[in-house]
Amino acid sequence: MFIETETTPNPAALKFLPGQMVMAAGSREFATPEAAEASPLAQAIFDTGEVVNVFFGADFVSVTAAPGADWSGLKPQVVAILLDHFVSEAPLFASSGNGIAVPPPEDEMVIEERPEDAEVIAAINELLETRVRPAVAGDGGDIAYRGFRDGVVYLTLQGSCSGCPSSTATLKHGIEGLLKHYVPEVSEVRAA
Repeated sequence: MFIETETTPNPAALKFLPGQMVMAAGSREFATPEAAEASPLAQAIFDTGEVVNVFFGADFVSVTAAPGADWSGLKPQVVAILLDHFVSEAPLFASSGNGIAVPPPEDEMVIEERPEDAEVIAAINELLETRVRPAVAGDGGDIAYRGFRDGVVYLTLQGSCSGCPSSTATLKHGIEGLLKHYVPEVSEVRAA
């Protein structure tokens, strides 16, 4: 097995491609060692002591190094952990009783939506799914919709995109411009 790595726009993060599916559906972010306890793989990566974020996408794992960590020493450790995991066909998430417990994704809305905005929200989510999510995944991350109210779309960048120096530009110039162009009811995009 060969694991490819790619740089991301976030200089602290690398994207690891094992050449096979990582998540069958959705994505998962682990921003703390405590959250990583739900996944033996994420926990093993956090156990290096030099990681602040692990993100599982459909066919990749992105890892964000802690401030001051050196990728020249960390990268071989992460590759070894990933190789061990995928070669052994270990489960991605810890089991609880009978079967595998896949922790629910964080889909917390930051505002309560109104029924009269349903068509606008559907259009926003369609654009996020078809145009934005694939581009963000290419950079080792994902985007989570957190709500829409009074022209403002609330989004959260995840994976290598969270904490990236260009994340504000991605939200304001990229995503906001796209949404405003196709959905006239959108006036602004804010990080949630």
